[in-house]
Amino acid sequence: YLLITKHNMNLTMKLALLAFIMPTYSLAFAPSSKTANTKIINTCHQASFENELGAQPPLGFFDPLSLVADGTDQERFDRLRYVEIKHGRVSMLAVVGYLVQEAGVRLPGDIDLHGTSFDSIRNGFAAFNDIPASGIAQLVGFIGFLELAVMKDLTGGEFVGDFRNDFFDLGWDTFDEETKLTKRAIELNQGRAAMMGILALMVHEQLGVSLIPSF
Repeated sequence: YLLITKHNMNLTMKLALLAFIMPTYSLAFAPSSKTANTKIINTCHQASFENELGAQPPLGFFDPLSLVADGTDQERFDRLRYVEIKHGRVSMLAVVGYLVQEAGVRLPGDIDLHGTSFDSIRNGFAAFNDIPASGIAQLVGFIGFLELAVMKDLTGGEFVGDFRNDFFDLGWDTFDEETKLTKRAIELNQGRAAMMGILALMVHEQLGVSLIPSF
């Protein structure tokens, strides 16, 4: 009888200990409400940008680095879009400039007072070795002027990246809203392609394998 009683007491103690541990174990491995709430908030923020301009086929909303999935507000999204548009515009100019120069098109005359002709300036990275230091300084100064005084929204445009500033319109206000969205989407996609394009041109030039076909 004593052995049975002792056995029952041990069993009761084990059951009581197990009943005490199980809730703690469940809390330790169950997802916390804070984590769940954070995931819900991030999903809502991401969903709020899924219909923004640029989220279109075939990729749709494409954010592999989760730049707008960590509680991003509209202000931060607009800043990222502003940078994307500006880099796209610069890259489009860069691709066109690279291809024009690779085709052998040069300005007439000399680049400096010492008789260095534009025709003697090579294309690509080699141009930095051919252009005089004063010429590079002028280029840097001109780019700085564009950045500080031209390539920015001074008057409050219709959308992020609207640099017309009540001066450079080219008939934009004559378009309907659907046409405006289409043209903005085209510019955005062309800019994305140009960023990849100029990067590929520069990388292959350094590798010694030109992407430009030779005839």
